[in-house]
Amino acid sequence: MGLEEDTVLVRLNIELKEFQNLVNLHVVMEDDNKIIVGEIANIKDGIAYINLLGEIIDNKFVFGVIRKPSFGATVKLISKEKIPMIISVDNYKENKDLYIGTSPIYDGVKIGFNINEFFSNHFAIFGSTGSGKSWGVAHLIQSIFDKKTTVAYRASIFIFDAYGEYHAAFKDISQIAPEVSFKAYTTNTNFSDSETLKIPLWLLNIDDIALLLNAEKPTQLPIIEKALKLVNVFTRDESEVIKQKNDIIARAILDILSSGKPASTIRDQIFSVLSNYNTKDLNLDSQIYQPGYVRTLKQCLIIDASGKIREMELITKFMQSFLDDGIELTMPDGSFKYGLNDLKLALDFALISEGSLNSERVYDEANVLKVRLHTLLNSDYAVYFDYKEYISIDDYIKNLLLVGNGRKAQIINFNINYVDDRFAKTITKIYSRLLFDYAKNLDKRASLPFHIILEEAHRYVQNDNDVNLLGYNIFDRITKEGRKYGVLLGLISQRPSDLSETSISQCNNFLIYKMLHPRDITYIKEMVPNITNEIVKRLRVLQPGNCIAFGNAFKVPVLVKLDKPTPPPSSSSCDISTNWFIDRK
Repeated sequence: MGLEEDTVLVRLNIELKEFQNLVNLHVVMEDDNKIIVGEIANIKDGIAYINLLGEIIDNKFVFGVIRKPSFGATVKLISKEKIPMIISVDNYKENKDLYIGTSPIYDGVKIGFNINEFFSNHFAIFGSTGSGKSWGVAHLIQSIFDKKTTVAYRASIFIFDAYGEYHAAFKDISQIAPEVSFKAYTTNTNFSDSETLKIPLWLLNIDDIALLLNAEKPTQLPIIEKALKLVNVFTRDESEVIKQKNDIIARAILDILSSGKPASTIRDQIFSVLSNYNTKDLNLDSQIYQPGYVRTLKQCLIIDASGKIREMELITKFMQSFLDDGIELTMPDGSFKYGLNDLKLALDFALISEGSLNSERVYDEANVLKVRLHTLLNSDYAVYFDYKEYISIDDYIKNLLLVGNGRKAQIINFNINYVDDRFAKTITKIYSRLLFDYAKNLDKRASLPFHIILEEAHRYVQNDNDVNLLGYNIFDRITKEGRKYGVLLGLISQRPSDLSETSISQCNNFLIYKMLHPRDITYIKEMVPNITNEIVKRLRVLQPGNCIAFGNAFKVPVLVKLDKPTPPPSSSSCDISTNWFIDRK
């Protein structure tokens, strides 16, 4: 026996041709009441190269080796009875553990993990196209509910389905467990089997609106904030907010009057404002009293022969009578309903009331938001914000979790296949923020865990401009803070090198299928904790459906052949031969 750092070299005294392949099998090295476990990494010239993994102490496997075996240690293959102790779970319990597949190395040995160790942490599933990721995800989730004596009734798994693959895998989940329900939302407005995805606009905050309008600079946030504050006034019943409404309209008109622009421009701008924004007290027909006669505001805006508005001073005093320095505009609190059109009117007015017309730079930055909002309002995507009735944030989240019969849904699938990538990314960020904030505000922290599964995560969990724009990225925030609130991410991706480094670094469990792209393999090696050169070498030659699993939930990195999901997701490749060929007549 020889030692090279954490590798033991053992000369074999057997005829190799008489044995099965020994590579990847586990051995025990025993001496002085010490049992050390290793894995055969290679055999060359009759010498086995064994990587040290851990020790068996009090009949339990402990990862990591402090004391190395002596040169006189007895080396032998581990018994099949003790294999689960190393690569699976001991004393399997239905409400504590989960089997996900079998070992390709040891026939008949099931591979599993402790549920808490896996699902109480963020996890990532990587693999090239066709490696079996989608089948693995489907089987992983199906396995949660395929138990005989217990049911994960309070599970809440939100899947953002990039291709609409998972509907087929989960729509009949109640056949596996009658207590379990599946709920589907879709961006396809013509799909009868699912509800159309609808987000109440009044539940969105400044950050959400900024993402929705693809804001690029922090200087655009104040105009969004002002627009939301104006929504708080313009969409409320006038009797409740008439003082605030009069005040903000009057201030906007006073800004126009003092702008120094030609009289015709001032008149036209005031007409434009009061045609769209007015109250019973302040409108173009409001009467202005002077000793001896009364005129309407419209009449006072007449331009005389000298090209001036003669009653400029009178109009100014009239507007000043509506000012109230004690009024402070506040943000919407989600207690009343408004839509995209209301937000458009508020944003248009915000450009005026902020005096944006007096600054080309500010106007250009704000006008970009105005154009994008108008475009959204007139696009097919407007339907996703057309929520008919008022609903509070608590009731909205609760409704996401309920099916028609009032029972809880455990799997909630969002099919976002029918919108472009930018809008899909915005949707996933908005929902993730809503779920995260809801979980943070629960009276009992982490009492209702949410698992957010992002298929094709590299499209959404990126090193975006969000940090510069908002000061944070919602996915990075969830990966850093979510565990204590019970909000966990599952990142499914074929291009891990495109993912946010922060989000990957916070994942604690990994299932990695066959990877071929050198950039992705290098990135995994550099970013994923506890990955070894041995694991990296295996990634290129894994068979479809096989993955290497490692992390908190696994005692050692282990090769797993995941069981096939029943039913499978709709993730098969195009059948070219069937589509190409027809029989000759």
